[in-house]
Amino acid sequence: MSTPVSSIRNLGPAVERDCARAGIHSAEVLRDLGAHEAYRRMIASGTRPHFIGYYALVMGLQGRPWNDCRGAEKDALRAAFDTLKAETAGSEKGRSKLEAALDEIGVIERKA
Repeated sequence: MSTPVSSIRNLGPAVERDCARAGIHSAEVLRDLGAHEAYRRMIASGTRPHFIGYYALVMGLQGRPWNDCRGAEKDALRAAFDTLKAETAGSEKGRSKLEAALDEIGVIERKA
Protein backbone atom coordinates (compact mmCIF):
# COMPACT_ATOMS: atom_id res chain seq x y z
CA MET A 1 0.00 0.00 0.00
CA SER A 2 1.30 3.45 -0.84
CA THR A 3 0.47 6.73 0.81
CA PRO A 4 -0.12 9.87 -1.28
CA VAL A 5 2.65 12.47 -1.32
CA SER A 6 0.05 15.05 -0.26
CA SER A 7 -0.39 13.19 3.04
CA ILE A 8 2.93 14.73 4.15
CA ARG A 9 2.64 17.97 6.05
CA ASN A 10 3.05 21.13 3.87
CA LEU A 11 2.64 19.20 0.60
CA GLY A 12 -0.47 19.69 -1.45
CA PRO A 13 -1.75 18.73 -4.90
CA ALA A 14 0.78 20.86 -6.80
CA VAL A 15 3.75 19.19 -5.11
CA GLU A 16 2.11 15.82 -5.62
CA ARG A 17 1.85 16.55 -9.38
CA ASP A 18 5.49 17.71 -9.49
CA CYS A 19 6.57 14.56 -7.67
CA ALA A 20 4.55 12.33 -10.00
CA ARG A 21 6.14 13.99 -13.02
CA ALA A 22 9.53 13.19 -11.42
CA GLY A 23 8.57 9.54 -10.90
CA ILE A 24 7.87 9.91 -7.18
CA HIS A 25 4.45 8.36 -6.69
CA SER A 26 4.19 7.87 -2.95
CA ALA A 27 5.09 9.41 0.38
CA GLU A 28 7.20 6.35 1.11
CA VAL A 29 9.35 6.86 -1.99
CA LEU A 30 9.68 10.56 -1.19
CA ARG A 31 10.82 9.80 2.35
CA ASP A 32 13.31 7.20 1.10
CA LEU A 33 14.81 9.66 -1.39
CA GLY A 34 14.95 12.55 1.05
CA ALA A 35 14.15 16.17 0.28
CA HIS A 36 17.36 17.06 -1.54
CA GLU A 37 17.33 14.16 -4.04
CA ALA A 38 13.57 14.40 -4.53
CA TYR A 39 13.81 18.12 -5.28
CA ARG A 40 16.71 17.44 -7.69
CA ARG A 41 14.46 15.00 -9.58
CA MET A 42 11.59 17.47 -9.52
CA ILE A 43 13.76 20.19 -11.07
CA ALA A 44 15.07 17.76 -13.70
CA SER A 45 11.49 16.95 -14.67
CA GLY A 46 10.44 20.57 -15.06
CA THR A 47 9.69 22.01 -11.63
CA ARG A 48 10.95 25.56 -11.40
CA PRO A 49 13.39 25.83 -8.46
CA HIS A 50 12.04 27.91 -5.59
CA PHE A 51 13.62 28.14 -2.16
CA ILE A 52 10.36 28.20 -0.22
CA GLY A 53 9.19 25.05 -2.00
CA TYR A 54 12.48 23.37 -1.18
CA TYR A 55 12.46 24.19 2.49
CA ALA A 56 8.73 23.48 2.84
CA LEU A 57 9.56 19.98 1.55
CA VAL A 58 12.43 19.63 4.02
CA MET A 59 10.26 20.81 6.90
CA GLY A 60 7.37 18.58 5.81
CA LEU A 61 9.55 15.49 5.80
CA GLN A 62 10.54 16.41 9.35
CA GLY A 63 6.86 16.79 10.33
CA ARG A 64 7.31 20.53 10.92
CA PRO A 65 5.33 23.55 9.65
CA TRP A 66 6.75 25.06 6.46
CA ASN A 67 7.60 28.33 8.21
CA ASP A 68 9.42 26.71 11.15
CA CYS A 69 12.84 27.24 9.60
CA ARG A 70 14.91 30.16 10.94
CA GLY A 71 18.39 31.43 11.62
CA ALA A 72 21.38 29.18 11.01
CA GLU A 73 19.16 26.27 9.96
CA LYS A 74 17.53 28.38 7.25
CA ASP A 75 20.92 29.69 6.14
CA ALA A 76 22.21 26.11 5.80
CA LEU A 77 19.14 25.09 3.80
CA ARG A 78 19.61 28.13 1.57
CA ALA A 79 23.19 27.09 0.88
CA ALA A 80 22.07 23.52 0.07
CA PHE A 81 19.33 24.87 -2.23
CA ASP A 82 21.73 27.23 -4.02
CA THR A 83 24.13 24.33 -4.60
CA LEU A 84 21.29 22.15 -5.92
CA LYS A 85 20.08 24.94 -8.18
CA ALA A 86 23.60 25.42 -9.60
CA GLU A 87 23.98 21.66 -10.16
CA THR A 88 20.69 21.48 -12.06
CA ALA A 89 21.09 24.72 -14.02
CA GLY A 90 20.80 22.89 -17.37
CA SER A 91 17.40 21.54 -16.37
CA GLU A 92 15.55 24.81 -15.90
CA LYS A 93 12.23 25.19 -17.67
CA GLY A 94 11.90 21.42 -17.80
CA ARG A 95 14.73 20.96 -20.24
CA SER A 96 17.44 18.39 -20.11
CA LYS A 97 21.02 19.57 -20.41
CA LEU A 98 21.01 18.39 -24.01
CA GLU A 99 17.86 20.38 -24.80
CA ALA A 100 19.33 23.46 -23.13
CA ALA A 101 22.50 23.12 -25.23
CA LEU A 102 20.49 22.67 -28.44
CA ASP A 103 18.45 25.72 -27.51
CA GLU A 104 21.64 27.74 -27.03
CA ILE A 105 22.81 27.01 -30.56
CA GLY A 106 19.35 27.57 -32.03
CA VAL A 107 18.55 24.01 -33.05
CA ILE A 108 15.26 23.76 -31.15
CA GLU A 109 12.55 26.27 -30.40
CA ARG A 110 12.82 28.15 -27.11
CA LYS A 111 10.34 27.32 -24.39
CA ALA A 112 8.61 30.28 -22.79
